[in-house]
Amino acid sequence: MKAQPPPTRDRILQAAAKLFYHDGIRAVSVDAIAEKAGVTKRTLYYHFRSKDDLIAAHLEARDQPNLALFKRWFEETEGNVATKVAGLFRQLARSARNGKWKGCGFLRTSVELVNLPGHPALVAARTHKKHVEDWLSSIFLDAGAGTDALPLARQIMLLLDGSFTIVLLHRDPSYMETAADAAARLIDERLTNARMP
Repeated sequence: MKAQPPPTRDRILQAAAKLFYHDGIRAVSVDAIAEKAGVTKRTLYYHFRSKDDLIAAHLEARDQPNLALFKRWFEETEGNVATKVAGLFRQLARSARNGKWKGCGFLRTSVELVNLPGHPALVAARTHKKHVEDWLSSIFLDAGAGTDALPLARQIMLLLDGSFTIVLLHRDPSYMETAADAAARLIDERLTNARMP
């Protein structure tokens, strides 16, 4: 039995995701997305009011899958909380060794739209980063960080997003591994201090 094609809206999002990731959001035209999805522009605009809405929907669709991937990598890494968080960076370094890797789509989109702070895609990007930060904070809270949980999560976010940027700049995934070591040391130190009377 032949598999059913995905619904039209999903096909458009899948086509947009491939093109946006490969070429960036500004370089990709609505015509190119419609062609890749196998739909007319009219059909595309039936599902998305504008290219801006499509960009935002693309990032919203990536939010939970990206977070789920981080959670899976965390769970699959053996060791304490510091080692498990460092495992996220090490997995990202492995991904960055693939020649097709282009970094974090949320950050790349943010850079392209830096002059449009109210853009719906920037709202989606901020929401995703906040979800990751909240998840990290909950991990650190469960590990006994207390009031240091949120500041620690924010420091890890800075290491994470900073390493995305510097790896793209230098095309050297070892920066992500260096960030992994820094994150592990920082987490170990914070959790040790939190447990001291």
